[in-house]
Amino acid sequence: MILPIDSVLPDLLAVLRDRQAAVLQAPPGAGKTTRVPLVLVDEPWLSGRKVVMLEPRRLAARAAARYMAARLGEPTGATVGYRTRMDSRVGPETRVEVVTEGVLTRLLQDDPVLEGYGAVIFDEFHERSLQADLGLALAQEVREALRPDLRLVVMSATLDGGPVARLLGDAPLIGSEGRGYPVTVRYHPPEGRDPDAHMLGTLRRVLADESSGSVLAFLPGGAEIRRLDRLLRPQLPDDAFVAPLYGELPQADQDRAIAPAPAGRRKIVLATTLAETSLTIEGIRAVVDSGLARRPRFDPVSGMTRLVTVRVSQAASEQRKGRAGRLAPGVCHRLWGEAEQSRLQDYTPPEIIDADLIGLALELARWGVSDPAGLKWLDRPPAAAFAQARDLLGRLGALDAQGRITAHGRALQALGLHPRLGHMVLSGERLGWGRAACELAGLLSERDVYQGVDARRVDLTERLAALRSRDSRAVRGRLERVKATAAALRSRLGTGDRPETPTTPGILLGFAYPDRVAQRRPGSRPRYLLANGRGAFLPDDDSMRDAPYLVAASLDGGTREAKIFQAAALNHDDIETHFGSAMAERRSVRWDGAAQAVAAIRARCYGALVLEESTLDGVPGQEVAAALLEGVRRKGMGCLPWTDALRQWQARVRFMRRIEGDRWPDLSDEALARTAESWFIPFAGGMTRLSHLRDFPLRRALETLLCYDRRAVLDQQAPPAVTVPSGSRITIDYRAGESPILAVKLQEMFGVAETPSVGQGRVPLVLHLLSPARRPVQITRDLAGFWRDSYHQVRRELRGRYPKHPWPEDPLAAVATRHAKTRR
Repeated sequence: MILPIDSVLPDLLAVLRDRQAAVLQAPPGAGKTTRVPLVLVDEPWLSGRKVVMLEPRRLAARAAARYMAARLGEPTGATVGYRTRMDSRVGPETRVEVVTEGVLTRLLQDDPVLEGYGAVIFDEFHERSLQADLGLALAQEVREALRPDLRLVVMSATLDGGPVARLLGDAPLIGSEGRGYPVTVRYHPPEGRDPDAHMLGTLRRVLADESSGSVLAFLPGGAEIRRLDRLLRPQLPDDAFVAPLYGELPQADQDRAIAPAPAGRRKIVLATTLAETSLTIEGIRAVVDSGLARRPRFDPVSGMTRLVTVRVSQAASEQRKGRAGRLAPGVCHRLWGEAEQSRLQDYTPPEIIDADLIGLALELARWGVSDPAGLKWLDRPPAAAFAQARDLLGRLGALDAQGRITAHGRALQALGLHPRLGHMVLSGERLGWGRAACELAGLLSERDVYQGVDARRVDLTERLAALRSRDSRAVRGRLERVKATAAALRSRLGTGDRPETPTTPGILLGFAYPDRVAQRRPGSRPRYLLANGRGAFLPDDDSMRDAPYLVAASLDGGTREAKIFQAAALNHDDIETHFGSAMAERRSVRWDGAAQAVAAIRARCYGALVLEESTLDGVPGQEVAAALLEGVRRKGMGCLPWTDALRQWQARVRFMRRIEGDRWPDLSDEALARTAESWFIPFAGGMTRLSHLRDFPLRRALETLLCYDRRAVLDQQAPPAVTVPSGSRITIDYRAGESPILAVKLQEMFGVAETPSVGQGRVPLVLHLLSPARRPVQITRDLAGFWRDSYHQVRRELRGRYPKHPWPEDPLAAVATRHAKTRR
């Protein structure tokens, strides 16, 4: 059968005879996955070596190898074979190996020269998986430093090939038009409907409108697929059946989904992104696309990864559409509006941007690289996430103090597990709990053995028990996969077991997740503090709600408090016994808001968790005063023993600052709080409680902020009081506003026309002229104007009310008095 890719294969072969790299772009269905490896096998430059092709997904790797083997009329494992993490079909005569991502990295690490291989093909590179980016970076270094004859071929359906070609040293870019039949696109905006109902209704219409051919529906994840499966089955026509397709399914079920439908029947394949590329699903005539995908997103601050549902990119939506036009004209139903299509991202962001980088950091350490900048990347690993990954590897003992890989790190890398789980398995082996460690690794590597309501139970100890007994709540197929994973790990360890304790699972999880050891917070609700300082919570009705300590293996990565999905309990003694080397003793002299006093505490801590506290004696007075100051700042400067006279003194200094600027210090409460270390701490000796502040020498402390000369100027230019014509000495109020106020009885100012002033005559006082009852009758800065313009009106209104007080016709000629009658 002639495929579209065949027309450009001569160009590809010609390039690779003279160059060491090429970029091949071809649409889905062009045949690049199954044609290219076979045409390279007989090339002279290969010199009998093998071709290894990286395929991002296990299902696609197996399917591609089987298809190529069938074309040669051979069984898989002869000329063409495959290798995945849990399955391998290769033999001594194998020339083409289709491998998944972890396998390629392991090949490069074990044999950096790639002695037995002459070409490395990166298929479906547009998916931009973390391992594909890493594999390409390592392979390039091998080619440049050790194997200049090694050929690299990057193949993609939708990726912009220009940047990849430049990364490969301006490699030639070869394109194939592909073979595709026209696909009609129809848009179906949701109109507020439930997503399940929207997809279900669209599928029913498609089945009714299309009398032949199978349907491929894209959904974001397995949960949506299972839910839609239950809803759809009762409504299917007699000739149709449902075939789910997602990564956790058994291999037989996955093979059934991609195989041709039996004669006279059609299938509805409910798939995740697994079906976007590589796989050819026979007989698809219609695609129904939710436009959604599930992506992992790592938060380097919390150290947690959560799965988020996101909109697909334009490139991914085109990939999905193309599935309907492989064998005949088709139709693609998009469950969004046509206007929204142009707003989608052009391409799916590379996984390296949002991924947990601890595995990549360990691989680079094994490679001898501590800084990713030493390799060539399309997108360099983000610095924050990479630094967090190396820090955790150091805590796991995989890197030494200089950041180099340790013997333990090499052992972790060889296990092929996530480094967290690898550390747990090796630690469990050392403690004699190898079986439990391997089983926990299996439980955490595979899909949850519980489903539905049972899956909401948090305790991993129950799941561990389910592996060892007949638990009707567990899903049999998932149990078997976990058992197979655990058995494969145990076969590599071969260690005996000692008796387990009720907290053995929690101890083992503590090795995998030292940053997620958690302590219950006080209160009725099951809220926890993680060792990394983040908060987490359990459902209120969970069986673990009263556990004083636990280790969270699975959380949702919430920004405020993460919900715990899977965990196991441990106790205080377990932490001391097994993680004591990571504990630290901290002394803390701090303000205790509840007690309104300084607390001097010695604490034994594991990360952010305080396991024990005792009183700390012999604390230097300076530290105690600094902690007391924190209490003062929280309560505000008003908690200090202010008097009215002292507030007036503060206001007088602030007045001088207003008229003369920075020559005077800022003594506002805000500024005093900022600078309190200089004036508060030296005078707070022996004080530990807020109540002790009643004896604080506040005037002495504040006066240190003014030198002697400034104090003299203050008394001259901003005196606390002024003597008025009657002889009374009256306090000036500097606190009232911008201008100081003098409140004085009108009769005490007789005989004076000039308004009193401060600041060496620069600022007239605001006079509050009072009646005999000490009520203001006039507010003025112009005393002469008052006598001239307003006094006589005031005199007419008040002399009858206050006849015993003097009300002369001419106030400027009268004698000022503070008495009711003028004394002779």
